[in-house]
Amino acid sequence: MDDVTEKVALVTGASRGVGKGIALALGQAGATVYVTGRTMIPGQGVDGMPGTVAETAVLVTQAGGRGIPVRCDHTVDADVEALFAQVEAEQGRLDVLVNNVWGGYEAIESEVNSWLVPFWEQPLRRWDAMFTAGVRAHYTASRLGARLMVRQGSGLIVNISYWAGQTYMNNVPYGVSKCATDRLAMDMAHELREYGVTAVSLYPGLVRTERVLAAAEYFDMSNAESPTFTGRAIVALASDPHVMAKTGQVFVAADLALEYGFTDINGRQVRPLTLATAS
Repeated sequence: MDDVTEKVALVTGASRGVGKGIALALGQAGATVYVTGRTMIPGQGVDGMPGTVAETAVLVTQAGGRGIPVRCDHTVDADVEALFAQVEAEQGRLDVLVNNVWGGYEAIESEVNSWLVPFWEQPLRRWDAMFTAGVRAHYTASRLGARLMVRQGSGLIVNISYWAGQTYMNNVPYGVSKCATDRLAMDMAHELREYGVTAVSLYPGLVRTERVLAAAEYFDMSNAESPTFTGRAIVALASDPHVMAKTGQVFVAADLALEYGFTDINGRQVRPLTLATAS
């Protein structure tokens, strides 16, 4: 893996799932990684999911980086402001911001019957979750992170998104929120370009998260990725001296694996999804 030992990264929503895998990959490459989330006490995860920010931070350190856990509710502006103030005070810089936090799947098990219904039957809670603990959270973190990056004249902002931003998939709030996430990266890139800061959207495939594994019988897992695979894509981007050429674009993690020459943790080359195969 590429070396990012001199870089400071912040991964939002990293108690579990894709965020945890991203933090771990950055740790394996030697980065200092701030790990954020709401779960501090084992057994008190959202929807009963395992994992805490402290546990992820320990794994980051064990992997070779430096993990720093910070309890942060990304729907609370004061929490987010305190987080970035801490990063600035302790590190004086921020090289990689990964906007991964996502409330769109919370309570999905209890509301699974409403996931595929028309928008006029969708609970408003779903829209609020996807935008408040999704798009707005990404914007708020990017707004504060960009101030550090602009000042230093470098940095990488990655929005974790998905194909629903490009085609109808499951329900209206899901598609609109992912489209907004992609557009956020595009428009941020336009304003950040002259300051040497890159902003992109990144699509994982089907990821073997705790939630997916709990419902594995409903998925074709033959091409599923580890959560760390997405992190390896971000390490590759963060290590690329020409990454600015990619700013404002949308990338698929498995496509970046072919471009940069990395594999999943088991050595397997993940097959990239396309707009046709993802939907």
